Amino acid sequence: MSSQKQNDVRHAGDVEILDIQIPMYRVILYNDDYTAFDFVIELLNTLFHKNPADATRIAMFIHQKGKGTAGIYPKEIAEMKVSQVHQKAEDAGYPLRAGIEPDR
Repeated sequence: MSSQKQNDVRHAGDVEILDIQIPMYRVILYNDDYTAFDFVIELLNTLFHKNPADATRIAMFIHQKGKGTAGIYPKEIAEMKVSQVHQKAEDAGYPLRAGIEPDR
């Protein structure tokens, strides 16, 4: 069995439409003992466009479980979000770390 995803090909008149599935990646935030809870909520609001209730829920999950998903994106966007998290955390003096994992 191939690990590649199947593409869906459809025909619309004389035009062939190829539906390509883009692999998606989770942006993971990791808990630490130093980054302020409010800072994590702010990141979830501003970088990941979460509403205040969802941002608080996700931040609490990260705090309790050690890591959590901030968002799911194509690989290049996920990598950009990780860089933004690291830059904003560094600018604020926090050691917050982030990474990506394939979304299965």
